[in-house]
Amino acid sequence: MPKQIRLGILTPSSNTALEPLTYQIVSSIPNVSVHFSRFPVTAISLSPEGLAQFDHSVIAQAAQLLAHAEVDMIGWSGTAAGWIGFEDDEKLCQAITKATGIPATTSVLALNKALGIFKVKKLGLVTPYLDDVQERIVKNYNAIGMGVTSETERHLRVVKNTDVALIGEDVLKTLVGQVVDGGADAVSTFCTNLIAAHKVELWEAKYGVPVLDTVTTVTWDMLRQCGVDTKAIKGWGRIFQET
Repeated sequence: MPKQIRLGILTPSSNTALEPLTYQIVSSIPNVSVHFSRFPVTAISLSPEGLAQFDHSVIAQAAQLLAHAEVDMIGWSGTAAGWIGFEDDEKLCQAITKATGIPATTSVLALNKALGIFKVKKLGLVTPYLDDVQERIVKNYNAIGMGVTSETERHLRVVKNTDVALIGEDVLKTLVGQVVDGGADAVSTFCTNLIAAHKVELWEAKYGVPVLDTVTTVTWDMLRQCGVDTKAIKGWGRIFQET
């Protein structure tokens, strides 16, 4: 019998997308289960209140609840490091492991690993965020050589997190197509409250580039670090088959 593996996922309190999608992604692997812990996040902005939602001490408390379930790995399924800075997620993972003794990763750190594996030079960013939030994300990705331009980014200026999950598939498909047409050699649907992960394989077939959804990336990285062969996961994109 293969070892039972428990994945612990940290979830923004207002997120309604990532839990069902994550369950579906791992459903074909019988010895893997996923468990969730929430902390308060309701709106995305660069205001002091918006940034304070991602205080490490609050997130670590939620992680400690996952530790009660003796999970094998903890993943922050969220993208705040995109605008706060990638080093913030590195410090967060250290704080989680210090508080729980359990290794940790995040959607953004996992995405950045995947970008390296796929040798991405021109990243397409599709997000629901405000102009100033998007500008920060673009700046941070350009700083690591991802070549994001006005032609390869699209954002929808949504603040309230529950509204993000209402963005339709047709809208997302159009935006993915636009950034590919703009020259992107890979695309990230960058927000874990976008209902996008289940469409990745279709978009990859249509547009011919990897599509890296942030619900998917953290799940992929956790499985890899737990020694799971991700090729068993079919229908959720090239990341599981080619990495």
